[in-house]
Amino acid sequence: METIVIVDDEQSIREILARRLRREGYKCVTAENALRALEEIRGDSASLLLADIRMPGMNGIELLKQAKAHDPDLAVVMVTAVNEVERAVAAMKLGAYDYISKPFNLDDAVMSVRRALEKRLLSLRNREYQQGLERKVRERTQQLDQKNRELQKLFLGTIRTLVHTVEARDHYTMGHSQRISQYAVALAKQLHLPPREVENLRLAGLLHDIGKIGVKDSVLNKPGPLTVEEYEHVKTHPLTTVRILVPIPELKEVILPVRHHHERYDGGGYPDGLSGEEIPLGARILAVVDAYDAMTSHRPHRRAFRPSEAQQEVERCMGSQFDPHIAKVFLDTLPPMKKRVAA
Repeated sequence: METIVIVDDEQSIREILARRLRREGYKCVTAENALRALEEIRGDSASLLLADIRMPGMNGIELLKQAKAHDPDLAVVMVTAVNEVERAVAAMKLGAYDYISKPFNLDDAVMSVRRALEKRLLSLRNREYQQGLERKVRERTQQLDQKNRELQKLFLGTIRTLVHTVEARDHYTMGHSQRISQYAVALAKQLHLPPREVENLRLAGLLHDIGKIGVKDSVLNKPGPLTVEEYEHVKTHPLTTVRILVPIPELKEVILPVRHHHERYDGGGYPDGLSGEEIPLGARILAVVDAYDAMTSHRPHRRAFRPSEAQQEVERCMGSQFDPHIAKVFLDTLPPMKKRVAA
């Protein structure tokens, strides 16, 4: 049963309205002034306020404001004299549903109350539906987030498997891809690249050499210098990497860095002979860190360079093999970068 608070300083009007509305099935509480009505409303049991505009002390307009502040869903119908219609319209702008004028027709008053309560019920149902919908969206979003995390975990596991497959065939490059990934991330941060590009370089570093899975064992682990034909065979590995990665949509932004990480700044690299800033930024970063790590790693045909020797070689090749700005940043920040990689 819905509760209606009827407030009017005239007892006869309160009783007439209450008697008729009770016959319509409503529970009615009467109040002789606004303060008493507020007490009832703050009890949180009222569905509708039927209030006279002109009352001693707090008037109906002020009561309307305070009642709506307490319960925005409270339905309100104002009672006014014929010459106070403008104030009644003002009350509707403040949140009242309707007004009835004295002397009022009881049937009209009942109809106004019924419609106000119907509107309130519809508003409450719409809000409940909206909240339910938002709850379902949040739950579904959480489910999708969990699924994405699981897919990301599976995705990264697949990447690690690819890397380990290559490294299992080449003892001398064990850990190389992991170090390149860490070097590339550290250098990208020093260059103030956006987080998305840093993450792409992390993946590119891990994946840049997986195309070596297509290089013959006899060439990959040859203890001496390569012949021209063997070197040409090795040079196919960036394109093999691309063919492996292209079917994976999540890696589309990694393709260019891994394809071009053997390009030279002077245009003498492979596979496409790009030069200068034609070479993607990510590839120019990988070129420096890949060469440095290769120089400081043991290979079948040579000993590892000391770090100081490798740094001198990077400096010597600035502007020819390497982007000079990127190489300089790399050399300037190398000691702290080595600490991070070691960690």
